[in-house]
Amino acid sequence: MRRSHRRPALRCLATLAFSLVALTGCSGESGEQAAATSPSTSATPSAPAGETAPGDGADPAGTASPATAASWAGTKQFVQIDDARTSDGRTYLSVRPAQKKAHPQFEAWVIVPGEGPYTEVRMADDATVLLSVPLGDGKHPASYSRAEFVSRLTAQSSPARSRLGYDLSFDGQGQVTRLQSLYTP
Repeated sequence: MRRSHRRPALRCLATLAFSLVALTGCSGESGEQAAATSPSTSATPSAPAGETAPGDGADPAGTASPATAASWAGTKQFVQIDDARTSDGRTYLSVRPAQKKAHPQFEAWVIVPGEGPYTEVRMADDATVLLSVPLGDGKHPASYSRAEFVSRLTAQSSPARSRLGYDLSFDGQGQVTRLQSLYTP
């Protein structure tokens, strides 16, 4: 009689274990890659964001493949943006993970540049763009169009761009749905 109760119990435990594996998104990623996909919020200083290693989906030109951008699907990331462009009515950003730390004396952020290749990601057509100084006109974030963002970013010199940081939110397809620049003094 005991044997007949064990099989359903084992099936139930196996189903539960399989469900837990599926829910945790266990897809063979290393711990560092899993950390790169974990969300970070802008309410508090973020923990170090994972970085894409040069051998992980990067092409010889130093830009990462679209597969890397898709791994951010459904997450929030803190990034640096090296370049932005518009093509066929779509906006594309060249991004890489970075870190942000609260400024010790001001109500602002200190940007810790990331390393490794940049990944090109697409902005959703209805993406929200919130900019503050130095890209925006004020200390507090205000709404701007995607075209205005591209214009303001590309007007900055490359060294100035490396000191800027952005909180990005991604949809399920890996497109940016919300971009917010951080106030930096």
